[in-house]
Amino acid sequence: MFPKIVWKSAWHQTRVRCDDHGRLLFRESMASQLIREWTGIQQFPPATQTKLIELLGKLKQENVNTLTILVMGKGGVGKSSTVNSIIGERAVAVSAFQSEGPRPVMVSRSRAGFTLNIIDTPGLVEGGYVNDQALEIIKRFLLNKTIDVLLYVERLDAYRVDNLDKQVIKAITDSFGKEIWQRGIVVLTHAQLSPPDGLNYEDFFSKRSEALMKVVRSGARFRKQDAQDSGIPVVLVENSGRCNKNESDEKILPNGTAWIPNLVKTITDVVSNGSKGILVDKKLIEGPNPNERGKLLIPFILAFQYYFVVKPIQRSIKNDMAKESKAPWELRDMGLAKGKF
Repeated sequence: MFPKIVWKSAWHQTRVRCDDHGRLLFRESMASQLIREWTGIQQFPPATQTKLIELLGKLKQENVNTLTILVMGKGGVGKSSTVNSIIGERAVAVSAFQSEGPRPVMVSRSRAGFTLNIIDTPGLVEGGYVNDQALEIIKRFLLNKTIDVLLYVERLDAYRVDNLDKQVIKAITDSFGKEIWQRGIVVLTHAQLSPPDGLNYEDFFSKRSEALMKVVRSGARFRKQDAQDSGIPVVLVENSGRCNKNESDEKILPNGTAWIPNLVKTITDVVSNGSKGILVDKKLIEGPNPNERGKLLIPFILAFQYYFVVKPIQRSIKNDMAKESKAPWELRDMGLAKGKF
C-alpha cells in the first residue's frame, strides 16, 4: 500500500537530506523542476512583448537556449517583486507584512525553445549582520547550476551606504568568486520617486549609483584595473502599480525609460559580454581542500628543512670535530703517539 502524499504549495515543497557530515542540503522540489510555458509574457503590452521576444531571439541566435538569473540582496529591497515583474505573473509570494521565505525558489518558464530560470533568494542580512546560514543554503541550492546573470538588488530610495553593504558584497564575492561581478547587474528598485534636496532625477540616480558602486568595488576587492574593466551596469526598476505608463501602455520611469525591456536588454548584453557563466560545483561551495593544499607544500617544506636546518647542523658538527684536539689514547690507538709515552 502506498503512503499518502500531501501536496503543499508547488513552489515550496522541498526534499531535505543531510550529507555525510550531517550538514543540511536542499534539493529542488519536484514542482520547481517543472518548466511551465511562459504565458505571463502575454500580460505585457504589445510593445513590451515585441521587445522581449526580439531580445531573447538574439540570445537564441548566439546558441543560448537557457538563461539562469540569480537574484540576491538584503531583505525587503524588492527581489521577489522584481522576479514577478520579469515573468509577468505572481510566481513568487510577496507580502509587506511577512518575512521572506527561508530558502531559494527557482521559477522556470519556457517559450519557443527558450528556457528562463530565475532564482529568488532569502535576504542576506539577519539582525544587522550577514546571514551566513542563508548564504550556505543558497550555495547548496545552486549546486551544479550555472549562473548566467547576477541581479544584486537594492533600493534607489535608500540614501546611504554603510559597512553592512560592503559586508554583503564581500560575502557574495567570497561565496562565488569576484568573477560573479563580470555577470552582475545592480538593480535599484522603488525608482518612482521624487529626489530630495531639489536634485533632478538623473543627478540623484547618478549620485546613488556611484555611492553604491564604490561599495561594490571595495567589497568585491577589485584592483584598480579590475575596477576600470568591470563596468557593472546599474538599472532602475519600479514594481508597484503606481508606475507611470507611456502611450504604448508600457511601465516607464520618471526619466521616460520603459524599464522592463531596458532590464531585459541589459541582461542580454551581460550574457553576450564574453565572460563565462559561474558553475556552482562542489569545489566552489566547499572551497579548496586544505589537505590538498598542504600536500603541495610538502616538497618545499622538506627542501627548506634540508638546506636551512639539516645542512647547517651537519656543517657545524664537522667543524666541531675538525677543531677538537685528539686525546693521547686516541693517538696511541692510531699508532702516532709512540714518542709521547
